[in-house]
Amino acid sequence: MLLLAALLTATSVAQAGVVVVMSSKSDVSSLSKAQVAQIFMAKTDALPNGRVAKPVDQAEGSAVRNEFYDKVADKSAAQMKAYWSQLTFTGKAQPPRKVSGDAAVKAALGENPAAIGYISDGAVDGSVKVVFKP
Repeated sequence: MLLLAALLTATSVAQAGVVVVMSSKSDVSSLSKAQVAQIFMAKTDALPNGRVAKPVDQAEGSAVRNEFYDKVADKSAAQMKAYWSQLTFTGKAQPPRKVSGDAAVKAALGENPAAIGYISDGAVDGSVKVVFKP
């Protein structure tokens, strides 16, 4: 019975989508796929409201992280690891702050209205607003 419950939970998590979110207090209402990709790949740090974006990444290996980079940046986890290794090694950029799990992302967004992160769509609540859904 426990195995069945675990399989159902894993299946529902695997089928859940990823959404890009900001604090409910942010005045940014929506972003494009290109804007989100550029922010998370350190190609820009500008939000439409003129503030400096503070991306919050999820831990490497998490399903939601893999889905996010696959759908938004069109890159696999291995490609993203190589991308950040190159940028970090050359001193051109540092990867976004990493936290573990949807709850930690929402907590980080609550600290800064310019912070932007991604979570499973089932984790959306009143503390965040969806600014992009791939």
